[in-house]
Amino acid sequence: MKFTKKRKGDLLLDTAIWLILLILTLFCLYPMWYVLVASFTDSTELVRNPGFLLWPKKFVGAAYKMVFDNPLFTNSFFNSVKILLVGLPINIVMTLLCGYFMSCTGMMWKKPINFLIMFTMFFNGGLIPGYLNIKSLGLYNTIWALVLPGAVSVYNAIICKTAIEAVPDSLKESAYIDGANDFQVIFKIILPLIKPTLAVLLLYYGVGHWNSWFQASIYIKDNTKLPVQNILRSILLANQDLAGSGGSDTYNSYAETIKYAAIVISTFPILCIYPFLQKYFTKGVMIGAVKG
Repeated sequence: MKFTKKRKGDLLLDTAIWLILLILTLFCLYPMWYVLVASFTDSTELVRNPGFLLWPKKFVGAAYKMVFDNPLFTNSFFNSVKILLVGLPINIVMTLLCGYFMSCTGMMWKKPINFLIMFTMFFNGGLIPGYLNIKSLGLYNTIWALVLPGAVSVYNAIICKTAIEAVPDSLKESAYIDGANDFQVIFKIILPLIKPTLAVLLLYYGVGHWNSWFQASIYIKDNTKLPVQNILRSILLANQDLAGSGGSDTYNSYAETIKYAAIVISTFPILCIYPFLQKYFTKGVMIGAVKG
């Protein structure tokens, strides 16, 4: 088989495409690079030289120390980690059970229950009824107010349902013949076979928990229980620094740099986790989407 050389026009087109992709990549990466560089740049230099920044000017690392030394930020960071450790297992188990029910055939009252499940995807009770419900259940100002109301995402349950439907029925039928119950089928047969999908759902729920701030601003009144995004929001939008009650000149001199350092610290965990789950992303979402 002979391979013909590319024509000059094709080479020019390929070159143009690569250049466009390279420019778009730089546009996407530069904001992250700017935040990282700004977090190591002296605040006076940031104010004096706004705009394009490629390398740190007057390299300083004190902003990171000030962020970690502040108890309000460190408490909020560990609160977010605690929310992940508590919320993710609940999310995955509840989503797996919901997806399994939606994928089952011949289930009693399946159609009306599925309708009620889908109904919650488009309509909710509203902010005030939700607040009163959380208050009456004794969940107000606790971590459970941030975990239980969003324990199941209907969209994620549909993705899980699609993955479960791709599992051959013969495997489940063989397990039932051998005396297995539904829970054994779910956790011993289905769960190992849809790990790519669960990895994607883990990423969805994890990013959702880590970036969430609105629920905490409503249901949490104690500042020591707030997640990191609420503290970061107060720093960026409310024009607050991490000086706390002291308001020392040292903190004020690093105010701008502290903001960028707080952004880097808040974003770093998700950036570390994503590469390990990225290989499952396409496979996990698309599995079962095409029926052969």
